[in-house]
Amino acid sequence: MLFNSYIFILLFLPLVLIGYYGINKAGKYRLGMLWLTGMSCCFYGAFSVKYLLFFCVGLAVDQAAVRRMEKGMSAFSKKALFAAVLIFHIGALAYYKYSDFFIENVNRIFQADLPLLKLIMPVGISFYTFRQLAYVTDCYKEEIKPYTFMEYASYGLFFPLLIQGPIARHDEVIGQFRDESRKKINYVNLNRGIYAFARGIAKKVLLADTLSPIVAMVFPRPYAYDAGNILIAMLCYTFQIYFDFSGYCDMAYGIGLMLGIELPLNFDSPYQAVSISDFWDRWHITLTKFFTRYVYIPLGGSRKGMFRTCVNTMIVFLISGLWHGANWTFVLWGGLNGILMVLERIFKRGLEKIPSLLKRGITFILVIFLWSIFRAPTIAHEKVLLSQISLWQFSGVEAEFTEYFNELTEVRFLGRFGLQGVIDAYPALPFLLFLAFLLIAVLCLKHTGKKAEKLQFTGQRRCGFQMAEAVLLLTWSILSLSQISEFIYFNF
Repeated sequence: MLFNSYIFILLFLPLVLIGYYGINKAGKYRLGMLWLTGMSCCFYGAFSVKYLLFFCVGLAVDQAAVRRMEKGMSAFSKKALFAAVLIFHIGALAYYKYSDFFIENVNRIFQADLPLLKLIMPVGISFYTFRQLAYVTDCYKEEIKPYTFMEYASYGLFFPLLIQGPIARHDEVIGQFRDESRKKINYVNLNRGIYAFARGIAKKVLLADTLSPIVAMVFPRPYAYDAGNILIAMLCYTFQIYFDFSGYCDMAYGIGLMLGIELPLNFDSPYQAVSISDFWDRWHITLTKFFTRYVYIPLGGSRKGMFRTCVNTMIVFLISGLWHGANWTFVLWGGLNGILMVLERIFKRGLEKIPSLLKRGITFILVIFLWSIFRAPTIAHEKVLLSQISLWQFSGVEAEFTEYFNELTEVRFLGRFGLQGVIDAYPALPFLLFLAFLLIAVLCLKHTGKKAEKLQFTGQRRCGFQMAEAVLLLTWSILSLSQISEFIYFNF
């Protein structure tokens, strides 16, 4: 079940809200949490009952381990138990996500013919593994006391977080579950949640999914396109991945608000960044915080001199790249991000003298290039793509781009309002205007979280325009759900 599906929007989500608040209104708060957890199980079980059971076993292993640590153990035994839990979670992640990647490379290096396992990866395993690792690590360090199993299961299975994050830490969510004031309907949060959800699904369905076919045309066969159209496709993917993932996070944030839970911010207008380090402070913020807290700082962070700082930075970004996928393109993408971060640290003083507007432009161009590596099926495809760009040929916007785009319902609708003659005379114009609109949006507009926070819905400020916007976007998006498309980060 996906957020951008009829069954979720029209059946599952209303049932969750009605059941949760109906039970809580009767004062049965524990039963309300049980309802929410049970519905979260139904949400995940719609993908795979087998992997739901696997996930629940992981939660039970965590809880048994941290309870045993709490009762008192020798330092050696405690460390051994902690290591065993880490091996269990990281081993499961490596087995499902990287087995075939490992076998393929062994076959290539040693000219072997080992069969691939072709495992089906549990949905969201990368995200919930990190949340579990954070909980066990914090309990091991005695930074927190173990929660009850019901609290931990409610957090671990909380469906807005389950598939693609954000990677909210336990203390950011469970404390809100305990707050009885959040178990009653808060109409301000409910309206904010609807607003955020509407903007999120519009980003996914109306923007990201519109660009997806164009990206799919070019990246698998870059040799068939000239430099100009490859650059257009690179820009399209830059927009697609942003609106796809930030759209999901907006929806998760909105659902959380509807249920009285405020999830952590995961995006802060990342394409407005003035450096790669600033970009990573704004893009997938919860992932950056996880790696900083649980990898970078334990490695020594920036406390052991410039050389160790640079090495630690590279380690974090290589791990981050591999976390995103079992492909050398992801490792290369992570490594290049790490190199740029290191260079920024080394030349920090010189870079401070460059005007902010210029730094923003340079950063955005670098991000476009890095995303092309991220999207390329293989490094060989990326080499062809760059080779085509180096020829610097541009014969105009590819006809298959404009033919596809001009067949969209929205463009055909404009044609019926007297603009068909303009579209026929300049077939690339609607597509180019659409890209220009997206460019202005990502470089200038505020993110959904900030806009939702300002909506009060009280007193003289009724926010009628914003709610009309939400109703329009939600209706438009639902009517555009001709087919259910997976989110890009669904595979990570």
